[in-house]
Amino acid sequence: MIPELRRRFNAGYTPDRYTWLLRNLEERCGTRVEFRIAETPVFLPQDLVEAMAAAGAELTESLLRNHACLAAARLAIPVGYTAAGETAHPHFVTADFALVRSGNGELAPRLVEIQAFPSVYGYQQVLTTAYRQAYGLPESLWSFLGGLDEGGYWALLAKIVLGGHDPVNVVLTELDPEHQKTLPDFLVTARRLGIAVVDIRSLVAVGDKLHYRDGAGRLVPIHRIYNRAIADELLAREVELPFDWTHAWDVEWAGHPNWYFLISKFSLPWLSAPPAPHPAVPAAVFLSDFLEGTGRAQLVAAAVPVPSQAGPQTTYEELLLKPLFSFAGKGIQFAPTQADLEAIPAAKRGEFLLQQRMRFEYTIETPSGLTQAEIRILYLWPDGGSLTPALCLVRLGRGRMMGVDHNKNQEWVGASAAFFPQDPKESTREGNW
Repeated sequence: MIPELRRRFNAGYTPDRYTWLLRNLEERCGTRVEFRIAETPVFLPQDLVEAMAAAGAELTESLLRNHACLAAARLAIPVGYTAAGETAHPHFVTADFALVRSGNGELAPRLVEIQAFPSVYGYQQVLTTAYRQAYGLPESLWSFLGGLDEGGYWALLAKIVLGGHDPVNVVLTELDPEHQKTLPDFLVTARRLGIAVVDIRSLVAVGDKLHYRDGAGRLVPIHRIYNRAIADELLAREVELPFDWTHAWDVEWAGHPNWYFLISKFSLPWLSAPPAPHPAVPAAVFLSDFLEGTGRAQLVAAAVPVPSQAGPQTTYEELLLKPLFSFAGKGIQFAPTQADLEAIPAAKRGEFLLQQRMRFEYTIETPSGLTQAEIRILYLWPDGGSLTPALCLVRLGRGRMMGVDHNKNQEWVGASAAFFPQDPKESTREGNW
């Protein structure tokens, strides 16, 4: 998206540098990275990155002021998953943006999803550094947001995760962490912060305290949990935890579990609702409202092409059907038919939404052809502090879905990172690298 930087990168690319990147990543992570890493980072104009960061923050803060939305989302939390001790705000927020071509022909960000749940904060910083070293990117290309640098980024992340506690009493919990594709992030985070990575099924409850077993098998009290176990996976696998999620445990949360539900895809119909939908948010309605209420009319009013007839074979080419609380694109259906929609039981329709489909613009020139980018802004929000955009995570793809699992057997796609010149003149100055 910065043509001169793209031209220079492509001209200097070699397979050996990419091989070094992959090897360096595995050494830094201490394990094999199981998902595909793109050959290239992306080079973004700083004003575009800042516009996305500002939009995500504005949307998050508007949701926190929308008491009706939060109350409705709270009712949608599955039975047994409302945790005590909810914090005043989420500690982690991610906002995913597509880049589309606006009516005036310029690139514009559009929100894909927003989620108050931690992403791969540790791994993404390591990936960004590995790109810089593998390709000799100049220091004039920046990657951190919110006035942070590498030291400030890790200090802020540590402040949130540790909460002032001794690291020995802080754990990162996940379901079967050794077999998750995000294991590299767990290991990077654990090593950098000095905390343990623990299978959430192995926690031990004693009175009102939760414990984990250290390497010697001794019970260690947990003062703070950095939870990475995704609720929909726990539900789908019918996991029986050894503790009651709803009990008022004597423990703090770094990323309270309730926020996973309170700011999520459930928020999209609220963010796009009249009278003042945010311009970065595509139109979205709950499936129940579409089939039984005013949702269809709302989409039509938002200029979304919706067929006027609704027979069983009617296909909604411009809509996506999304389950509310799935992760990593699970369950998304393109161009659903009326029969598909009606096949969902009436009692379950409130758990799905219909969102206007966005056409990602192919913006990244690569030796394998033009590629699309989805850009995730990673935010950190410490207690007593402010919501801070910190780093970009990027996914490159050529398919209908942008996740790394949906772009297999291709090159110049996959997980990536973003850089931007702090001084726009640096993007055209020769000899930067």
